[in-house]
This record gives sequence, structure tokens and C-alpha cells, in this order.
Amino acid sequence: MIINEKLAIQTAELLLQVNAIKLNIEKPFTWASGIKSPIYCDNRLILSYPKIRKFISYEISKFIKTEIQKDFYVAGVATGSIALGMLIAENLNKPFIYVRPETKKHGTGKQIEGRVLKNIPVVVIEDLISTGKSSLNAVEALQKVDIDVLGVFAIFSYGLEVAKINFDKANQKFYSLSDFSTLIGYSKKNLGLSTDELDKVNVWKKDPVNWMI
Repeated sequence: MIINEKLAIQTAELLLQVNAIKLNIEKPFTWASGIKSPIYCDNRLILSYPKIRKFISYEISKFIKTEIQKDFYVAGVATGSIALGMLIAENLNKPFIYVRPETKKHGTGKQIEGRVLKNIPVVVIEDLISTGKSSLNAVEALQKVDIDVLGVFAIFSYGLEVAKINFDKANQKFYSLSDFSTLIGYSKKNLGLSTDELDKVNVWKKDPVNWMI
């Protein structure tokens, strides 16, 4: 779910402004999963823009502080959310760890980097939620070492039904500053998307795996 509508619009505008979100319906992008998508999101680009990264990290930090009234620390999902997670941990004056996609094949063989604090839960920071797979992989790794996860907080969500199903199965909450529906609404109003283009992206959202132009 998005935090609030006004913030979702502001975030979508900023992401489009720095080309972190690209729309190309005629030449769709291919995700790592093999899914063809008319939208590609690279939120790591915000790190190159001090005002924007400050805005985004501040707004996520503010929401977490309001939402969670108990002691916690911050976990980022490697690699895309390490820097964002650090910014949020700094804003909140909290310890920080990050979670690799899998255990290292060398050295200490860790999957979780940083000092694990016993009996203290974490919030997980993610830059982007598509199917929820990478976020929930991190959640599972944390839970395996008895760390309670209070929720996943992201910059952007594609709003796919599969993500909702996956998070529900894992009994996890997730929040984002902006999402697909807000982006498309903003693009229709400000970027002049045609009715045909809107129909195509909305069909994609309903069934991204089998989507065809």
C-alpha cells in the first residue's frame, strides 16, 4: 500500500524527472525474471541527486517513525537498497545491517552483514517491489536467525497481484512511497499517454507473465 496519495504523486514526479522510471510500450523491457514490461524502474539513480535522495529517505523515515512505536533497527536488501537503508538508518539514528540474496561462497559465508542484535526486530528497506521475491527472500533470511520483521518499506511498487499474494502468504506488510497506479495516473495527465497506451499498460498489470503488445 502507498503511504498517502499526495506523497505518491510527488515521488512519481521525481522518479520520472531523473529518468529512474522509463516508459516504453512499443519496445518493452525484459526483467531478470524474463517478464516483458512496458515500465522499467531503476531507483538507484536517485542516489546521484542529493535533494531527491534526501526527500525520499526522509519521507520513508518519517513514516516508519510514525508507524512503529517499539525499538527496532534497519535492514537493507542488497545491493539496490544498501545505500537507501543506510540513509534511513542515519535519519532514525538506528543500527544498520544488510541482507545478501544468498550466503557468500567465501570467507565467513554470511548472508546477513553487520551486527545482529538479539531480541530486537527490524524494518526491511527495499528500493522496488515487483513480485516481492527479493524482499521476502531477505525476510526469510532474517527470520531464520530469529529476527522479527516489522514490515517492508519501499520507494516504488508495481502493484502486482502476485506481490500481494506472496506477502500475504508470508504474513508480512509492505508499504511504498509510490506505485504503478499513481505513475500511470500522473503520466496520463502530464505525459500525454493515449487511451491505447493506457489500455496496454493496464492489460500488462493484470497479467504481466503473458502480456503481449
